Amino acid sequence: MITPIEILKTYWNYNEFRTPQEEIINTVINGENCVVLLPTGNGKSLCYQVPALAMEGVCVVISPIIALIKDQVESLTEKNIKAIALTSKLSQEEIIVAFDNLQFGGFKFLYLSPEKLQSPFIQDKIRQLNVSFIAIDEAHCISEWGHDFRPSYLKIPVLKELQPNATFIALTATATKKVFQDITQNLEIENAAVFKKSLKRTNLTYKVIYTENYYANLLQILNYIKESVIIYTNNRKQTKEVNKYLKQHNFKSTYYHGGLSLEEKNAAYASWIADKTPIMVATNAFGMGI
Repeated sequence: MITPIEILKTYWNYNEFRTPQEEIINTVINGENCVVLLPTGNGKSLCYQVPALAMEGVCVVISPIIALIKDQVESLTEKNIKAIALTSKLSQEEIIVAFDNLQFGGFKFLYLSPEKLQSPFIQDKIRQLNVSFIAIDEAHCISEWGHDFRPSYLKIPVLKELQPNATFIALTATATKKVFQDITQNLEIENAAVFKKSLKRTNLTYKVIYTENYYANLLQILNYIKESVIIYTNNRKQTKEVNKYLKQHNFKSTYYHGGLSLEEKNAAYASWIADKTPIMVATNAFGMGI
């Protein structure tokens, strides 16, 4: 079996893991359940992607946002790693072809949303797969105390019926003590090894500005910052208003909120991630995992 460090060097061009990535990876390879709390940017995805490449079978990844799933699959594909995302755009015939590829085509990852998992047809197909283990990303969504509760996460334990011998790894960057407890209880993850890393981010700065003219202040800030920016607003209407104002002042911006269609959301995300419109004006519907 190729070792985790060899996989890391081959596909990600890194020479060493961050603490505690290697310990988490070895825990998964050894067939032990685990719950992982790591800050955003500390390589949570590697904690399931590396062991999946070291093990036989397909890693099933449950993730809540289609844009993030698409981003992960594209990133893996660029590394010549075979991954499939089940999205609403796929017809039943295309889904059948996808599962044939997962069974016989050397594909290593199956990404899908918790809502997609509720399809009896897809459940039956997952039952037939040789599954290495199951990764639950953004696992805080299973808790009412998390910042983005998704009731469909409560139905994820159906995977224990479909794949009774599969190992589970749950990952999050957002977990209070209560949320952490909900993750282990609601996902029914038994005897899980727990990995926690401090969420303190020394590279982040918080600054509060009191102003009577936030548009003028906003322009000052944007003229100073040349990197990508996310501007959060309180409601959907404000995203459009701020975006319109910025465009009137020759800034390249787009907007995002929960009322947009899936196509509009994907287009806004793709434009921002490609730096075509480096300013994103959004409600908190945008931002999980960013």
